[in-house]
Amino acid sequence: MKPISPTDALFLIGESREHPMHAGSLQLFEPPEGAGRHFAREAYQAMLGCGEVQPNFRKHPAFFGGLTNVAWAFDQTVELDYHLRRSALPEPGRIRDLLELASRLHGYLLDRHRPLWEAHLVEGLEDGRYAVYTKYHHSLMDGVSALRLMQRAFASDPDDDRVQVPWSLGPRKNNTGKRSSLFEQASRAAGSALMLAPSTLKLARAALLEQQLTLPFRAPRTMLNVRIGGARRVAAQSWSLERIKAVKQAAGVTVNDVVLAMSSGALRAYLLDQNALPDDPLTAMVPVNLRKDGDDSGGNMVGTFLCNLATNLDDPAKRLEIISTSIRGTKEVFQQLPSVEQLALSAFNIGGLFFGLIPGYLSAASPPFNIVISNVSTGHSEPMYWRGARLDGNYPLSIALDGQAVNITVTNNADNLDFGLVGCRRSVPHLQRLLGHLETSLKDLERAVGA
Repeated sequence: MKPISPTDALFLIGESREHPMHAGSLQLFEPPEGAGRHFAREAYQAMLGCGEVQPNFRKHPAFFGGLTNVAWAFDQTVELDYHLRRSALPEPGRIRDLLELASRLHGYLLDRHRPLWEAHLVEGLEDGRYAVYTKYHHSLMDGVSALRLMQRAFASDPDDDRVQVPWSLGPRKNNTGKRSSLFEQASRAAGSALMLAPSTLKLARAALLEQQLTLPFRAPRTMLNVRIGGARRVAAQSWSLERIKAVKQAAGVTVNDVVLAMSSGALRAYLLDQNALPDDPLTAMVPVNLRKDGDDSGGNMVGTFLCNLATNLDDPAKRLEIISTSIRGTKEVFQQLPSVEQLALSAFNIGGLFFGLIPGYLSAASPPFNIVISNVSTGHSEPMYWRGARLDGNYPLSIALDGQAVNITVTNNADNLDFGLVGCRRSVPHLQRLLGHLETSLKDLERAVGA
């Protein structure tokens, strides 16, 4: 038994049939040249042979009569053929068939009486590739730690034929020296507490007087901020990192600013198609990693920014400028805060999500923000392989919630940025059209800044 941290417990307590609290990924693999027709089946068997399962992949909530979500239980043995499954697409095996399967897999709950993860190897794509869909409960790990862990299973050498899987990889060794003593930890906590008063005044001044911060509950109500059902639809596509960096260089902004501006333009066009674009600009919640480099331990260490998406403006260059200014101002304030207050500010930004559980709240009040847009890129730029199969696409799939019917998450893979979109199947019609709008939005940015 091990206590469940309060942050991790929130993802368990907040879960329901309408709100699965797992995140995942859809990965596309190109078998090596000369691979036989049974390569995917052999890959599945090789993965099943990795029977040493690390603790984070053996745990699930313990049950004490009617009491749960307070401690982890650890299974001594794990049925790998339950957690790792093999599927095949019906002919002709189009990408849309793969996305339809991923949509169904992403919409149902994980079994809390078993370790909270699944992986599905999917064969039958018409171009000879195969896919792996993976999902894990957000209480086990956040997106950054999960991405780093999965990347450690890959190799940069196409001739490396080792069989490595995330559930068998132990945590990285801590190279930062000895652990802090209890006295040292207490001293740091006391120091942070003493800094709260002056930093709180600085935070209030930045938010109310200098207007550096985008505040929650000022976002307009939109068709995306409604109660949702449990069924999901996913969409995925890759964009050249070279194109995005060209916009970044021409405009003097960051890659993440360009990602947000692409998303802003796409959301504006989508809502215009639905006759549902509000007069006021949409607000995005942007998760930020608080984890130190080299830390891929489990649990959740994520802060949050709020960003003005400037969707009320038709000029893509002006939208990009406002987005960059909004993020830069928030980041400047955030970086001056002690870690305790960084987490407090993040909790304040997202706390309004819990009001969505109150009957009638979503139809009567402004949402804390309109959409979550997350960039979990790691900076690795070389192609990755698994037993010689090249990783062609690595599409992150996150969580939709009441009041947040769409989620956009991005990661990098070799020379691409891979976008994964998740939406409520009932509330967000034609989610895949957002992919076309993302391409149009990037072209508009390229023309506007001369990239």
